[in-house]
This record gives sequence, structure tokens and C-alpha cells, in this order.
Amino acid sequence: MNKNKKRIAIMVGAGFVPGLNAVIKGTALAAGQLGWEVVGIRDGFEGLLHPERYPEGGLLPLTPQLIENLDPSASSVLGQSSRVDPFHVRQINADEMVEEVDQSDELLAKLKAEKIDALIAVVGGQGLTILYKLHAKGLNTVCVPRAIENDIAATLVSFGFNSALSFTIEMLDKARQAAQAARKIAVVEVLGTQAGWLALQAGVAAGADAVLIPEIPCDLQKVAARLKEKMNTRRSYGLVVVAEGAKLLDTPKAGTDKPSTLKASLSPLAAGDNSTHVIQRSGQAAETVANRLQLLIAEETYPLVVGPWARGGTPTAVDRQLGLAYGAGAVQALNTGQNGVMVAFQPPHIKFVPLVDAINKVRTVPMDSMFVEIAQSLGIHLGN
Repeated sequence: MNKNKKRIAIMVGAGFVPGLNAVIKGTALAAGQLGWEVVGIRDGFEGLLHPERYPEGGLLPLTPQLIENLDPSASSVLGQSSRVDPFHVRQINADEMVEEVDQSDELLAKLKAEKIDALIAVVGGQGLTILYKLHAKGLNTVCVPRAIENDIAATLVSFGFNSALSFTIEMLDKARQAAQAARKIAVVEVLGTQAGWLALQAGVAAGADAVLIPEIPCDLQKVAARLKEKMNTRRSYGLVVVAEGAKLLDTPKAGTDKPSTLKASLSPLAAGDNSTHVIQRSGQAAETVANRLQLLIAEETYPLVVGPWARGGTPTAVDRQLGLAYGAGAVQALNTGQNGVMVAFQPPHIKFVPLVDAINKVRTVPMDSMFVEIAQSLGIHLGN
């Protein structure tokens, strides 16, 4: 790539994360120092593939005036993708049937027609895979990792995680206070389908009695026994934090329950757990754990779901700084001739790792993690 004046674009993938404007601002400010022009693509790739849907155009010039007044704590000025994968775009064909088509070549052609030299993409795990495939077809790209659950490989901290962590801790504190007042056991479900970073770190900070994460299969009988030990006349409450992907060792085998009417109506061959959570799994883990703990220890429990609420709110100071650093780092990568890479925070440095090292992998909690050791030393039961 020519290091002289460039025209670069930035887009935001699917899923809301607080403070995305910080990444956009960091990108634009760093590019401005080099004399580069920056444009934003509205709603992921939608603004480029379907500019006719936007009265003011699918591309937004990120001018110095706009950036100067851009609020890092506000919602993304560009919007975000509605899960558009250019390799699998759904549309209605001539027979009025839904079909998937590959529009990746069209996307690359439109980027070229707009004279865009490179693309900075703020994406999660699936988005990294899409951008890797586009890079293999010739797109100059640098990705910024964005994940509420902090489960992206090759970086210690994904953008958005710290904000979600702070919010989750605040909600767990309130749940503990409510449980103490009501003399019940609060079972709070938090985000984390494959990785338990959010549940573990928030649970440690909030002083939970037990934290159940996907990496450690959980025996609820042992959890119940620990809760019985801790609950007495002076402490007649409990707090259990459950990642939505927590694995229960004594879960009834699939097929032993009668399928729900909802599941049957979806498809006679529908796979997954037999419950009313076929479409949306949020709340399933909390409900299951709460119900079974109540049977095991004869203490009243109530399930709560923090889950999706952690995706909103105001970004923390950490995420605002990290967002600016990630945006500036992406520009630095392009300026040094690197592309097909992801910006990675490896304290105290910002580094660049090949996309191939970040895709199709999940950053899970290792058993020798400092946070596992802290939890155990504090007497927090981890389900095993």
C-alpha cells in the first residue's frame, strides 16, 4: 500500500457495545494526523451494498468538525450491522422464495469504486472470520476486537468487556442486597456462552457464594452442600452467578422430557434442549439452576437475568481509552504496511496479530487463571 494520502473506511459489525464512538474517533484522529481521508460505512456493510436506503448516502464522511463534537459515550454514529454476511446475503428471488447469495465480489467492487484503500472493521468473533475471508479475496483490512464476553483469542482485553463487567458487578451488588433483605438465594445469569470471564470476574468482585462457568462442569449437589454450610440464622441468603453457557453434570439427558409445543411448532427435528427457550436461550441457565437448587436445599431461590442489559449503558473510562487506542492502532498498522491483522492489547503494548491466529478460536478461562485462584482463596465455589 502506498503510504501517501489514503482514503480509508471504518465499519461496525453486529451487536451493540457501549462506546463504539471512541474507536471511530481514535481512527479518525490518527488518520487525520497522516492527512488521510476517513469515511464511515453505515450499518455494517449495508451502507455500501444498499446506499439507496440512506437519504444522506451510505457513506458518512468523518470530517474534523464531526469528530471534534463526537461523544465517545453515545451510540455509534455509524449504526451497526444487522448481521449481514456478504457471503450469505438473504434476498427474495424471482419465485418469491428466500435464498442466500454471495455478494462479496460486489462488496469489493464497490469499495474499489469508492477509491477506498483499506477497511478498518470493529467486529466480534464471527466478524473476524468474515473479514479474514474478504482479506483472502484481496481486501486490505485491519480489525478491532469487540466482545462483551472477552472471548476473542490473541488479545487479553476486547473492547466493550470492561464496560459490561462494571455494569454486571453493579447489578450483582443489587441482587445480593435484595437477596439479603428477602432472605432468599439469588441466582443471577450473566453473559458467557463459551467463556466465563464475565461471570468469574464479576462474581469475585461481588463476593458471590458460587460462580458457574462453561469451563468447569458443575455438580449442583456440591453447590447446594456449600450453600447449606454458609447459610445460617445470621446469614440466611445466598448469591450464585451463572454464565449462560454453564454446563451442569447432572442435567437430564436430551429426549427425556416431552418437547414443548413451541419447539414442535418450529420443527419436528428441532435440536437442542426441550424447553421454551428454543429461540432465545437467555434466562434458561438461571431458571434451571434456581429450580434445582431450591429442590436440593429447600431454600427459596429466585432467578434473575443480567444478560443482554450488560450490552448497554455508558462506557467506562477504561473502554474509552482502549477504544481510542484500538482505533489509533489500526491506523498505525495500515501506515506501516500491515493488513489482514487484528489489533491486540497485550499489556502494556498494542500489537498486531494475523487474523488467522484470532479466528475460529475462543479465549476461555484456563484452570490456572489468576481469577480462578482468587475465587478459590475467597471461598467461592466453582461447581466442581
